[in-house]
Amino acid sequence: MAAKLNTLTAKECDNATSAGASIRKLHDGAGLYLWVYEDGRKYWRLRYWVGGKEKSISLGVYPKIGLKEARQRRDDNRRLMDGDIDPAVERKAAKRRERLAAGNSFEAVAREWYAKQLHTWAPKHADDVLRRFERNAFPIIGARPIAEIEAPELLEMARKIEKRGAHDLAHRLLQACGQVFRYGIATGACKRDVAADLRGALAPHVKKHQAAVRPEEVPELLRAIDTYGATGDKQTMLALQLLALTFVRTNELIGAEWSEFDQEAALWVIPAARMKMKSEHIVPLSTQALAILGELQILAGRNRFVFPGRNRDKPISNNTMLFALYRLGYKGKMTGHGFRAVASTMLNEQGYRPDVIERQLAHCERDEVRGAYNRAEYLPQRFVMMQAWADYLDKIKAGAQVIPLHGHAA
Repeated sequence: MAAKLNTLTAKECDNATSAGASIRKLHDGAGLYLWVYEDGRKYWRLRYWVGGKEKSISLGVYPKIGLKEARQRRDDNRRLMDGDIDPAVERKAAKRRERLAAGNSFEAVAREWYAKQLHTWAPKHADDVLRRFERNAFPIIGARPIAEIEAPELLEMARKIEKRGAHDLAHRLLQACGQVFRYGIATGACKRDVAADLRGALAPHVKKHQAAVRPEEVPELLRAIDTYGATGDKQTMLALQLLALTFVRTNELIGAEWSEFDQEAALWVIPAARMKMKSEHIVPLSTQALAILGELQILAGRNRFVFPGRNRDKPISNNTMLFALYRLGYKGKMTGHGFRAVASTMLNEQGYRPDVIERQLAHCERDEVRGAYNRAEYLPQRFVMMQAWADYLDKIKAGAQVIPLHGHAA
């Protein structure tokens, strides 16, 4: 005679009490029971046998799991048993799979990849990379197992960024995702780089170069900068003058500390931690640059920063010099980074060796060992070039014609 199935009603489940027993077990059929405790708690349990041994598993709390859902869970587990699978064993295996998937989520793999790259990046670049992931990728695909992510899913994420008009960000993030997938392949978290399938799927992005004046406009720019101390802030004027003389990156200038300078040797050694490529960089100082440093020392006093901001524990911001250029009438025409482009163009026109110019621009190798050896590469030639550059700026500012001065190869 077949055992009765689905014997309980929702009303019976609602009204059930333990009737004075510590636990009362109400049978619904096929091993499904509602356990009713003395304190009113109610739990679904499934009773079954494996290899002649009685076992049971929990199917949830009543009434959160109602009668209909409890029966569905019972039937699902019975189907497992029909396939000779122990529901308790399968449940443990499923939890292990969930833990593995969580450890291999896109966010987990991306953060692991990020941690491996940190020592090769400048702090600002590292912050930018993490911020891109946290704001744009993790909320969408972060919880997904990296091995299950498909190209259309990644494309949808990138196109949401495109719709905001952030085309460069979309390309940069997709490129970084590709690096995460390739790291995932290496560590066994996934089998392929789905980002590679999206080449050409985004709208092409034309990179905008930082604004820079033409060589023939440099003399007027230099004269304008010299006037800034009368109407603006003298420290900012000196910062712009020093930027023109050294053509370092703006962040490298504003973060400068007095401990980095050896004025007797006319050297500025920027530590690797502050360089974009994480390689120490040497800047030979012209007599003009040393004179500016003398003025800055008076302004800075005993502060560790060469360019202390209003909060004396921090340097001035990037915007300080950019807004100064705006006030001088160079909005959209010149940026702090533009001094690098101007120096590169004019020094090349003057016949200096490209290798010497590139080394002084710190366009160095990504290889750390080679970068360490090359920090002083062409240093004698760079001393000559940097002094000649400072002298040249003085001459054109005073009215000399801006013309290529060939034959000065250092």
